[in-house]
Amino acid sequence: MTEKKHKSGFVNIVGNPNVGKSTLMNRLVGERISIITSKAQTTRHRIMGIVNTDDMQIVYSDTPGVLQPNYKLQQSMLNFSQSALGDADVLLYVTDVIETIDKNESFLKKVQEVDCPVLLLINKVDQTTQDDLEKIVAGWKELLPKAEILPISALNNFNIDYIKRRVEQLMPESPPYFEKDALTDKPARFFVTEIIREKVLLYYQKEIPYSVEVIVEMFKEEKELIRIKSLIIVERDSQKGIIIGHMGAALKKVGAMARKDIERFFGKKVFLEMFVKVEKDWRNRDNLLQSFGYEL
Repeated sequence: MTEKKHKSGFVNIVGNPNVGKSTLMNRLVGERISIITSKAQTTRHRIMGIVNTDDMQIVYSDTPGVLQPNYKLQQSMLNFSQSALGDADVLLYVTDVIETIDKNESFLKKVQEVDCPVLLLINKVDQTTQDDLEKIVAGWKELLPKAEILPISALNNFNIDYIKRRVEQLMPESPPYFEKDALTDKPARFFVTEIIREKVLLYYQKEIPYSVEVIVEMFKEEKELIRIKSLIIVERDSQKGIIIGHMGAALKKVGAMARKDIERFFGKKVFLEMFVKVEKDWRNRDNLLQSFGYEL
C-alpha cells in the first residue's frame, strides 16, 4: 500500500474592510485567532492560524482590509495585504452582498494576475435575495472569470465546511512549514495585545480606537497564574484622559473585560496591569511603527 503523501500550503484571506474576513478565519481555524469587532481596520497585522492533521498542514492567513493609505500605519497594513497575494497556494477573496463590486480596482487588478486558485467568497448571503445574489455572482464572474465563486455566511456557518474541503483538495504536496502542534506563528503576548485592543475598539467611540496601540511590557507565566503588564499608547493627552476615564473607571472596565477573555484564551488565571502613555503622532513615526511590529 502506498503511503499517503503529506500536503501543506498557505491559504491567504484578502478583501476590503468589514466584509467578514476575521469571522471567516476563526471559522476555518476553529480558534479565536483574529479579533472581531464591527469597526473597520480591526486587523492591523497579518495573522496566521494553523490547522494540522496527520497528513496535512493548512496555514490560514488573515490580512488587514484593503484601503487607500492616509498615514504610514495604513501603508504598512496595505503592505501586509499585498504580500498575501505573492505567497498564497490558495487565495480566498472575501466580498459581501453589500459592497460595490468595483470598490478597490487597483487591488482587484492584482488579484486578477495571481497564478494560484482563487475562491471568491460572497459573504452575508442571508442579507440578500436569490435574484440579487445571482446578479452579484454574474458581476463577479466578469471581473474574475477564473475564480470559483461561492456564497457563504461566515456568521451562520453556511458553506464553511465546503470551503474547508475545497481548500484541502487544493493543497499541494509538501512537508509541514511549522511544528505540527503550532496553532499560530504569533507569540502569546501578541494575542494579549489583540484582546486588549479589541476591548478598546468595543468600549470607546469615534476616533479613539484608531489612535491606540497596545504593548505588552511583561508576560510572566507562573504555575497557577499569568502576570501581564501592558501599555496603551495614544497620540494626545486628551485621548489619555478619555481612555482612563473619571477616577480610572473606564480603564478599569476595559481591563476587566480584557482579563476575562485572556483567561479564556490561555485557560489560566491572569493578573493584568494596564497603563496609558502618550506618543505624539505614533502612526506616522517609522521607529515606533517598527517597534510595534509593522513592516514599512
